Amino acid sequence: MTAYSSTVDTPIGPFTVVVAGDGAVLASGWTGSVGDLLPVIAPALRPAAVAERPDLGGVTAAVRAYHDGELGAVDDIEVRQASGAFIERAWTVLRTVAPGKPTSYTDFAALAGRPEAIRAAAAACARNAAALFVPCHRVLRSDGSLGGFRWGLDVKKWLLTHEATRPVYATCSTGRRSTSTAGCHWPDRPR
Repeated sequence: MTAYSSTVDTPIGPFTVVVAGDGAVLASGWTGSVGDLLPVIAPALRPAAVAERPDLGGVTAAVRAYHDGELGAVDDIEVRQASGAFIERAWTVLRTVAPGKPTSYTDFAALAGRPEAIRAAAAACARNAAALFVPCHRVLRSDGSLGGFRWGLDVKKWLLTHEATRPVYATCSTGRRSTSTAGCHWPDRPR
């Protein structure tokens, strides 16, 4: 399988995305090197070759929009990762943690259906290949400290500050963006 990559400049450094041929995100992070991303892709999904492109369409647009303040821009981008059942469930749950509302590893484990599995929840964050699209940066230690982050604590702190200082816009049935709940879907609420 051939995959595609693109790197865009962001306020916190280069951000590279690797997508499958159908556009699903396989890996992403704050690096200028595809070589940093390939090892974190599950072996069953790891591409045989990666071709660089200047733009990945909607994925690149979503990355730019997020960094420009449209925090929900990455919510509907398809992500493809593979692991065991709990880790995959945890990644799905991570996508429901709203911007500006970080959770603790303890609460994250409970949200993922196994309140006693705090270390497994932390492992889901550590194994997440699709940073930003699966927002593991929104999980903190129980005391509120940052914990770890593959791309560095300075990046994690920037992301949390960025999200705390911006309104979360809903995608409305009319196509407009709004901070009102009237006729709109909020990214952190089921559709």
